[in-house]
Amino acid sequence: MAKAKKEIGKKKDVELTRDASREDHSRPFNTLQEMVMHARQNLSRFQWDTLCGGSDSETTLRRNRMALDCLALRQRVLVDVSRIDMTTTLLGEKLKLPVFIAPVGNFLQIADPAGAVAVARGAIAAGTTAFISTAAKPSIEEVAKSVDHPLLFQLYVRSDRAWMRGFLDRAKASGYRAICVTVDRAYYSRRERDIINGYLQRADSGDPRHQASLTWDDAVWIKQHTKLPLILKGIATAEDAKLAVEHGADVVYVSNHGGRQLDHGLGTIETLPEIVDAVNGKAEVLWDGGVTRGTDVVKAIALGARAVGVGKLQGWALAAAGEQGIVRMFELLAQEIHTTLGLMGVKSLKELNPSWVRPALHTGKFGTTSNYPVFDEMFKNN
Repeated sequence: MAKAKKEIGKKKDVELTRDASREDHSRPFNTLQEMVMHARQNLSRFQWDTLCGGSDSETTLRRNRMALDCLALRQRVLVDVSRIDMTTTLLGEKLKLPVFIAPVGNFLQIADPAGAVAVARGAIAAGTTAFISTAAKPSIEEVAKSVDHPLLFQLYVRSDRAWMRGFLDRAKASGYRAICVTVDRAYYSRRERDIINGYLQRADSGDPRHQASLTWDDAVWIKQHTKLPLILKGIATAEDAKLAVEHGADVVYVSNHGGRQLDHGLGTIETLPEIVDAVNGKAEVLWDGGVTRGTDVVKAIALGARAVGVGKLQGWALAAAGEQGIVRMFELLAQEIHTTLGLMGVKSLKELNPSWVRPALHTGKFGTTSNYPVFDEMFKNN
């Protein structure tokens, strides 16, 4: 551990070798905190900042966590919870638990050489699914071939419609079963940790004016061209949720890019209820925004999300133990969700609704890892 901490402090791109990491951390993790501890040791300080940081003042990032922590769960007792149903569906596909891999770009191959293949395989092994980003590596074809279930493709627009047509056709030919368009990145934000560190990991993103000029008409065209279900990711208001449904979105995905785009925005759990109301059952609703615990998942399902995406948490799991880390992350989340539902007196996700949560006073600081007290005690000076 001393060697790992020394490596973290060096002001250059430093990684522990993946082979050494595998050998050292081959035992199963018993908690998510242990997994994050190992990820912290395996990543250089600059890589950690890239994964865990937000834009500008990081206010939106902290609000994601604050808003979740300021919701309390209600508890009923003397209910037979010997059997609990944690399954859900996404566009007709049954998921064993209401958690999926959110689209993460070029960080994945930094965390593990297998990159998007590792997260896809881990998700399918856990009985759930994964969004594969335009920016992820290896190619979308290689990722699709690595699993025996169709995945979901997430599009960043890097050029004109001719370019989009080519990429969309590749995704459809590879068997991706839906197209997710990220709509909250008209401009690439100022992620000051990366700027200060001089550690910018953006892949070649083409002419940024194409992403900035994206409109509702383009969303309609994408659905018409592919004939696949359309997911719009980055919806943050009731107004845009209504427009999404009006323009043919099959799924409205509530997200603020993990606090990495618009600074001083609301936490996504705060915006979820108004979006669910605006959608009014005309589309499925997905959600992400700072998930680090099973209790976060339960809160989002209670407020109307069908399933919940993990972003930073998948990065930590991948950095800790590659594909097996992803599998173990899902196992531990499932344990936490199962225990939470049982202690609440809830037998099925279908029973959850807004009556199960209440506003509550916060209990301390808010940050990316504030839900992991042992981790924060160990690494507070790093």
